[in-house]
Parts: sequence; structure tokens; C-alpha cells
Amino acid sequence: MIILGVDPGLTRCGVGVIEAGEHRRLSFIHVDVVRSSPDITQDLRLLAIYNGLSEKMDRFAPDAVSIERVFAQSNRNTVLGTAQAAGLAMLAAAQRNIPVALHTPTEAKLAITGNGQAQKIQVERMVTRILNLTKMPTPADAADALALAICHALRPAGALQGGEREQHLTAAQRQWAEAAQNSTRRRINHDRGM
Repeated sequence: MIILGVDPGLTRCGVGVIEAGEHRRLSFIHVDVVRSSPDITQDLRLLAIYNGLSEKMDRFAPDAVSIERVFAQSNRNTVLGTAQAAGLAMLAAAQRNIPVALHTPTEAKLAITGNGQAQKIQVERMVTRILNLTKMPTPADAADALALAICHALRPAGALQGGEREQHLTAAQRQWAEAAQNSTRRRINHDRGM
């Protein structure tokens, strides 16, 4: 199962892609940050984030998208931009018929470190260790996106629609979606030298 994690943000939106194999074996595929300039208008910033997320979803064809659940903060502008970016990630996934799950930062910390109150550096170190990376992913948004993907692999609760989405697909649509995902997996494995 390929999982794309999203740490939503308007300036920097972290994207992390992993593969969850048998026996909870997790493999790193990709990490990046989709950026938008604070010097352009809000609508163009949102478009940049949406286009970047769409490109990642098209490129990696994930089986699930795991997004950080937005929670209230004292800075209204920050929470608004974060919520907008999360909504764009949900929209991009829904347009591709990819199930979405929302996970809180506490859930991700608990899944990764065993401590829901873990410090950011502890999460980054565990992400590095779990995915057998040679160095910690940077910036923090990228590490957080990988943490969200790992969280979903280990604790998949939080899915927004469960199997309901599958019920609305025709047999041909299910076969097409499966073929597209298999093709992408083969390409990713080829690119990774597997």
C-alpha cells in the first residue's frame, strides 16, 4: 500500500510517500515540500499548493492520503491557511478517488514514538530510523508528512469514508484504478532499482 502523507501549510506543505508492505515493513519512496510564495495573492498561493499536491498524487498514485487534522491555534491566519491547504489535499485526493484519513499531531507522535507528547526532534529521529534513512528529512514539514504516512500505516483509523467510496465504483472503474496503481508501483520500483 502506498501512502501519501500531507503536513498542510500555505507557505510550505510537506509531502511524504511511503510504501507499507507485509508485516508492517515500511519503505521510503519520496519526500518534498510544495511551496507558495507569500508575495503572491492568496488565490494563487492556493493554486500553487493544489497543483503541487495534484502532481504528487498523479506521480505516486497512493492507495491512501493521510493528512494532519487541523486544530485550533491562537494565530487565526496560520490555522486558516493550514485548513485551506488540508482542504486542497482532500479535494485532490477525492478527485482521484483516493481514500483520505485525518490524524492529529498527537496520534502521529504516539504512533511514531510511543509518546503522544514527544518533541519534534524525537519524531524526526524515529522517522529516520523507521524508514532507514541516512539523514533526517528536512525541513520539518517534510518529516511531519512522512510521520503522518507512517502513522496511517500503523494506525489506519481516521479514514473519512472507509469502504463507502469503493461501493460507488463500477467494476470497470475498480479494474482501471487497480491497473493504474499497479503501473505506478512498477514505475516506482523500477526507478528505485528494484
